[in-house]
Amino acid sequence: MIAGVLMWIRYGSVTDVTMDQIVSLCRRRGFVFPSSEIYGGLSSTYDYGHYGVLMKNEIRQAWLRSMVQERDDIVALDSAVILNPAVWEASGHVAGFTDPLVDCRTCKLRFRADKLEDSHCGKRPSKKPGEDAQCDLTEARQFNLMFQTQVGAMEGASSTAYLRPETAQGIFINFKNVLQIARRKPPFGIAQTGKSFRNEITPGNFLFRVREFEQMEMEFFVPPADAPKWHEYWIDQRLSWHLGLGLRREMLRVRPHEAEELSHYSSATSDIEYLYPIGWQELEGVANRGDYDLTQHAEASGTKLEFVGPDGERYVPYVVEPAVSIERIFVALLCDAYYEEVVGERERTVLRLSPRVAPVKAAVLPLISKDEGMATQARNLFEELRKRFSVEHDDSGQIGRRYRRQDEIGTPWAFTIDEQTLEDETVTVRDRDSLAQERIPISGVASWLLAALERPWSPPVAA
Repeated sequence: MIAGVLMWIRYGSVTDVTMDQIVSLCRRRGFVFPSSEIYGGLSSTYDYGHYGVLMKNEIRQAWLRSMVQERDDIVALDSAVILNPAVWEASGHVAGFTDPLVDCRTCKLRFRADKLEDSHCGKRPSKKPGEDAQCDLTEARQFNLMFQTQVGAMEGASSTAYLRPETAQGIFINFKNVLQIARRKPPFGIAQTGKSFRNEITPGNFLFRVREFEQMEMEFFVPPADAPKWHEYWIDQRLSWHLGLGLRREMLRVRPHEAEELSHYSSATSDIEYLYPIGWQELEGVANRGDYDLTQHAEASGTKLEFVGPDGERYVPYVVEPAVSIERIFVALLCDAYYEEVVGERERTVLRLSPRVAPVKAAVLPLISKDEGMATQARNLFEELRKRFSVEHDDSGQIGRRYRRQDEIGTPWAFTIDEQTLEDETVTVRDRDSLAQERIPISGVASWLLAALERPWSPPVAA
């Protein structure tokens, strides 16, 4: 695993946060596992454990809430993973969705020809491909990133299909359906989440670049003249959303693409970048795609994909697209929240995740698990809370170790049942970030937790 180093000052101490530390935490606490591990694994494929699933769900729901639930101008869609192959021919993916590929005849590894500076020689990892005298690189050739599959019982050219490399095309081909059935007119958007697949030449850096990932894309259809202002609007909106998840402002930046970087369909694209342990990298892209996609599909399918107004105005809308993967948000949140501290002469690792995205909102802990009264009270409280919140009951081991376990998975609060609970029906609330404790009535825990989850939260301020 490549271990890039990022220096942060946190609470007056300097912490080196590496990708290796994030990978170790994910494995140790069951967020993410290498896929097919008992068979030796499969390069850059991962399975999500319990906490990873819960956290991904929180990210997805936060995106859908902001895009669909809290707006009147965006509707949801769930298109198929396997589309008619003609979709990808019209969109340009069959002919043009490629990366330049080179092989090394010596070490037998493959590299992206335009990213050799980010790669490592198979024989001498301290050097880049081509730098060592033993390197024998082939001429660059174009490599299509789409996964092929076969549809139906017979294999052949007529049955060839593709796993989608993006969710956007499923939105474009449903533009007419949504326009008519959802009774929308520009400006309006269609939002979708779902799996996409890209046969990357050089995946790596944990979840940052993988062949199977979950996208969250929204295509916002606007009058052509309004596209530039809506592009700026969505850059601001998406940056604010990431800040609302708890990412630090100093770890984010907006970088407009230079002219030579722009995709063939884009007149303007800006990346919201995060300072990962491997350096500044794209977290989310916001592109002005113009009318390229709707025009291409209209010409290829013979179906008019345009807006016709009540007064007869007619035009093909331009599209502004914010697109992000859950995986990159997932990694950014873990990196941003990761702390190693010494508390009471003992080290602790803690994820200071925003309560919005924490996989577990609270833990219920009996101080002495073998005490029948404490165990019963704790179990009853847990059963009450789990109906409304993602909570966890933990009665295994010493209380200090249980606190440390909850800190490592990012649980914001712990409710401890102790001797005093049996006397006056109160519990201790422990705060993950400040370690402050207070006592509240056990009957008021649910309402206290609900109010706490609705309070504004900000990441700790660096010293």
